[in-house]
Amino acid sequence: MAQLIECVPNFSEGRDQSVLDAISDAVRSVDGVTLLDVDPGKATNRTVFTFVGEPLPVIEAAVRAARVGAERIDMSQHSGEHPRFGGMDVCPLVPISGITMDETVMHAHALAKRLGDEVGLSIYCYENAALKPDRRNLAIVREGEYEAIPSRIGTDEWKPDFGPAEFQPRTGATAVGARDFLVAYNVNLNTTSTRRANAIAFDVREKGRIKREGHPATGTVVKDDQGNPVWSPGLLKACKGIGWFIEEYGVAQISMNLTDLTVTPVHKAFDACDERATARGIRVTGSEIVGLVPLDVLLSAGRHYLTKQGRSLGVTDAELIKIAVRTLGLDELSPFDPKTRVIEYAIQDSTKKRLVDMTLEALVHETASESPAPGGGSIAAAAGAMGAALGTMVANLSSHKPGWDDRWEEFSKVAVRGKKCHDRFLDLVDEDTEAFNKIMAAWRADAAVRDEAIEAATKYAIEVPLQVMETAREAMGVCEAMAERGMEASLSDAAVGGLCLDTAARGAALNVAINAKDLKDEAAKSRYLDKANELENEVRTRCEALQSAVRAKL
Repeated sequence: MAQLIECVPNFSEGRDQSVLDAISDAVRSVDGVTLLDVDPGKATNRTVFTFVGEPLPVIEAAVRAARVGAERIDMSQHSGEHPRFGGMDVCPLVPISGITMDETVMHAHALAKRLGDEVGLSIYCYENAALKPDRRNLAIVREGEYEAIPSRIGTDEWKPDFGPAEFQPRTGATAVGARDFLVAYNVNLNTTSTRRANAIAFDVREKGRIKREGHPATGTVVKDDQGNPVWSPGLLKACKGIGWFIEEYGVAQISMNLTDLTVTPVHKAFDACDERATARGIRVTGSEIVGLVPLDVLLSAGRHYLTKQGRSLGVTDAELIKIAVRTLGLDELSPFDPKTRVIEYAIQDSTKKRLVDMTLEALVHETASESPAPGGGSIAAAAGAMGAALGTMVANLSSHKPGWDDRWEEFSKVAVRGKKCHDRFLDLVDEDTEAFNKIMAAWRADAAVRDEAIEAATKYAIEVPLQVMETAREAMGVCEAMAERGMEASLSDAAVGGLCLDTAARGAALNVAINAKDLKDEAAKSRYLDKANELENEVRTRCEALQSAVRAKL
């Protein structure tokens, strides 16, 4: 899985469209980066840009955008309602998928250094990227705003982490951070009362409400020994919330910012609002997510609600998303299209043709054509996907069998394993063809690097079928488990699944062998062939045992 990060730089310009267009063009100039959103505000004189991609291209795009900002924005002439202290005011990196926060912090520091060295910005690192504990909070870093920089920047306490340690009148200062993904999330109510929506918001938000004696709204405020009001915390950590009325839709909403989805995911916030609304005689009718969200937000919600129903979780991502959208009511106020609202889907290259997106008939015809790819390697992976899917099907069917309700979780775990395998096989269908294309490209390389390129491409073309074989070994366990304890009516399906996996492993072994003969690295060749032989023999032996066991039961 590719590592994806999001970059959300805020520039202190929201009125001059030519400047915003120039910054947008700088971001788009980097291959592998997708500009998702540009959100300008005239009153704040500030624009939020959102773009996503793998870490190194994203960092390059941020540096190019910052360079344009430094050339086109003069902070000495800036005014606006939003707190600010620099032309590129803040530039947080957000992990989206395939990457940890620690890795994101490392990239934030690399970005901060480049902005200081190459663009000449004075950089302070904040949130998870903070190099000093007292700089974690952005409000403290930006205290006094642009006007306070001259008196602060020359002190030891506020010397920048990177870049010039003297006041830059034109660019001011920039805060670079790494933070969790923040979801702006609104829950719809069947009331027009802002007061009642606020009451529910106070029930659920982390801050809660001021504690009172007697009536919760009008009673005497409880104070501590210092005379400060005492607060009663709400149900949800990492949640900020208020109630408001949306005239456009004629409904009140609980408007929340979920600042750490590992602590309070969207579905947990929805359930808490539903619980507290019901207790107050109000119904939750739906909800809305503002902007784009990572895929896992919806997958996690889908799994959560299937678990509550006692249903198998080994279903497709599309089914999980459908369950999430329906349960959360994400399409109540406007259509919710995952293709445009899920980050991973929104950045997919729609022009790139994938074998797995073809119909079965089209794939057969493409394979039969005069084109050398797809070939045996891709078809071996496709056979493996079918085998793993059959094992997953038996697990899903078994989880629904009447009288086996107490075993749904047992079968669900097997189905999840199977889904992981058939998803991996599907990736390998196209990866095998990509491996072939890499070999062809290596042969066309300049003579000075051609041999090295061919050797590297050949190793890649061997490692892909080895992954097919390893996945076949894992998926065989799914078919074995279902042949042993799944629905008796589906025994033959588990057996056919095993045969498909055996075919995948044998076909992939042939792919390893034909590519290994061209390797110059004899030690690597020996390792690859030994591993392929080991995997092929194991999968074949287990498949034969599976067929014997099934036939004995039949």
